[in-house]
Amino acid sequence: MTVAQPDVTVVIGAYEAMPYLVECLASVEAQTLDAARLEVIAVDDGSRDGTGECLEEFAARAHMAVTVVRQENSGGPSGPRNVGLSKATGRYVFFLDADDRLGPEALERMVAMADRNGTDVVLGRVEGINRNPPKSMWGKTLERTDVYSSNIKFTLSAQKLFRREFLERHGMSFDESLWTGEDALFTMEAYLRADGVSVVADYTCYYLVGRTDGKQVTKTGSYTLRFDSARALMGLLERLVPPGPKRDVLMVRPFLVTVLPQFGPVFLRNDEDIRRTKMELAEPLMAAYWNEGVAQRLRVHERLRLELVARRRPDLLVDVLEFIKAKTAPTPVLKKRKTQLYLAYPHYGSREAGIPDRVYLAEPREAREFPGWRDDPTENFLRGFTRKVRRRLRRRPVRPGGTAAV
Repeated sequence: MTVAQPDVTVVIGAYEAMPYLVECLASVEAQTLDAARLEVIAVDDGSRDGTGECLEEFAARAHMAVTVVRQENSGGPSGPRNVGLSKATGRYVFFLDADDRLGPEALERMVAMADRNGTDVVLGRVEGINRNPPKSMWGKTLERTDVYSSNIKFTLSAQKLFRREFLERHGMSFDESLWTGEDALFTMEAYLRADGVSVVADYTCYYLVGRTDGKQVTKTGSYTLRFDSARALMGLLERLVPPGPKRDVLMVRPFLVTVLPQFGPVFLRNDEDIRRTKMELAEPLMAAYWNEGVAQRLRVHERLRLELVARRRPDLLVDVLEFIKAKTAPTPVLKKRKTQLYLAYPHYGSREAGIPDRVYLAEPREAREFPGWRDDPTENFLRGFTRKVRRRLRRRPVRPGGTAAV
């Protein structure tokens, strides 16, 4: 008798997951997708709290096919996910963390979305329980999109539906050398290689649970691991995306989400050795990937802090962080007939500091928050056109007699 291929393989990597695992497994049993269309590969990564026994009890009673693998601790989430992926037989794979849970219709809706549109990755709306998940990508259900024209770059966790044939065709797996950010690397690569991505925004598919026992993976690990994660993701973008605006828009993500927090309020609490080490770890990243195309996509205080990191000025950075910590509002400075707004954070206009005024220039999306600023597209265009003409005239050779060559 031929067994039909399941629609979805749910891969659950579990380490010390009790008691959260109980509700996680209950959410799998509660799926409206027929049990015959579903399989579970659960990998106990060397737990000693009863996680393995709970998984085996689930396998014995569940109506869907369940495989339990018990192994020595691998040290991170990549190993168990790769084991589960290697054993998956479903048309799609969904990576479910053992302390989280699914909405009852999650898999049915996501499979239908992928089948309807032929997309390789499907995102389902995420809500947090004692955690704050990303929100900017859930404004609208998208049948077909990509990483450039949507905000999906700000959700790079592994909890997505992936077409298994697509993953196998590209030889994709989780990087086991990374202790954090391995899912960001995997998911960003999937976004970039996918023949379309879908977003289910009108139904909560996934509940991200905040643990109260201090064992949340994302809350552990030293700051050096964050730089490892940023380095890996930036390197992936460098390999897969040519230089230019498309790379810049994606590079915002590792700078904003991974690098910048290391130079936020925590930097004020760091001792001098840690501050110096952070600057040293950031230096090659800033030299290789920080540019005006990335900078102009950030808010002023974000851009300013990263610019000071790039210039290796922790002294000035501390001034800015103290200013922000005090919740002081920067003085708005309007120029060019009120069409340019500068935010006077510390060292604005200081010759001694040497930070160009452009670092303090608010982009339109931020400038709109301040009364008095005028968004004048015509004037902005003419000003930009005039600058280009002047630059070209300066570059033209001068003939004897003082006239520019035409």
